[in-house]
Amino acid sequence: MRSLADIQEEYEFLEGDERYRLLIELGRELDPMPDALKTDATQVRGCSASVWVYPTDESGKLHFLADSNAAITKGIVALVIAAVQDKPAGEVAEMDVTGALEPFDLKSQLSSNRTQGVPNMIALIKQHAARIASA
Repeated sequence: MRSLADIQEEYEFLEGDERYRLLIELGRELDPMPDALKTDATQVRGCSASVWVYPTDESGKLHFLADSNAAITKGIVALVIAAVQDKPAGEVAEMDVTGALEPFDLKSQLSSNRTQGVPNMIALIKQHAARIASA
């Protein structure tokens, strides 16, 4: 998965539909999430599309598997995951993920339906990180 900084660099040079295409491409780059992990417990509430996020702890670093049934939403999920992927759980629990995503200005780039679940996704990721960090 690309770093958030690399994605931002490319995103800044694009406009309109090109940004949508980049988001769709990012969604395709997510690690595959087995259907068995797409459960009520891993589903993000408040999203217009179905979104699932599952944390794993690999050598003290969080690695998320995520998926969505909508291409652009899956790209937004990938963007959020890029901000936290493979970082220590304690760092993710304290991180300002919303601030890290501000340069993408998603609220003005996308419809409110597409971004309404982002705060819930961030909250779920931070909850998982805090739980793993305290274990």
